[in-house]
Amino acid sequence: MQPSGSSPRTPQSVVAQAAEAASLSGLDARIADCFACPRLVAWRTEVATVKRASFRHQDYWGRPVPGWGPADAEIAILGLAPAAHGGNRTGRIFTGDRSGDVLFAALHRAGLANQPTSVSADDGLQLRHTRIFSAVRCAPPDNKPTPEERDTCAPWFRRELEMIRPTLRVVVTLGAFAWAAWWPAMRSAYGVNAPVPRPRFGHGAEVHLPGVPPLVGCFHVSQQNTFTGRLTPDMLDAVFTRAKALAGLA
Repeated sequence: MQPSGSSPRTPQSVVAQAAEAASLSGLDARIADCFACPRLVAWRTEVATVKRASFRHQDYWGRPVPGWGPADAEIAILGLAPAAHGGNRTGRIFTGDRSGDVLFAALHRAGLANQPTSVSADDGLQLRHTRIFSAVRCAPPDNKPTPEERDTCAPWFRRELEMIRPTLRVVVTLGAFAWAAWWPAMRSAYGVNAPVPRPRFGHGAEVHLPGVPPLVGCFHVSQQNTFTGRLTPDMLDAVFTRAKALAGLA
């Protein structure tokens, strides 16, 4: 999979193309055509070529994964990055992996999704009042983006946040990485500086700042949390019940 002549291939080109995107669909298209991080490009391409044995007959997306959900969402869910054989395979965030199974089941229970499963990009799933995106848009090796990769990808997140700002009422961050990524994006989109010291991440933690949507922390829906009982369905339900209340949807 080779980049086109206009594909972002440097941090500077990501900044320029994110700023120039005039619509959410246009931003999504630019994100999906980004080649700015060589290590991530190599990894996502290798995964899409070698494939997992159980998916060997499927065509992998193998590109950055844009955000997904209505443009006028009141609730935003911010994750870390796509999974190698989930979003990187299906082309839709949190789709086709165990983390997505847990997340969308909870969203369905909360009335924020029309069905409890997310298997493929054409499975009929629809989100209500909710948009999901990630701080880093390519699947990273070992689920660990480098600080440079995080910073290179940040303009996409910041521009998306600017675009959904008119209706956004609350942000849920899945994990400490997303929590940390929120503060510079908040400053960019809202012109509000993070408190010093920055509030610590924790499950159920909330931050309320003037002129900014409330921030709610949630343990990530990874298997290491859900399989060990660190994050339970009841805990997820409580987070989304709280998010709906803060968004005025309860």
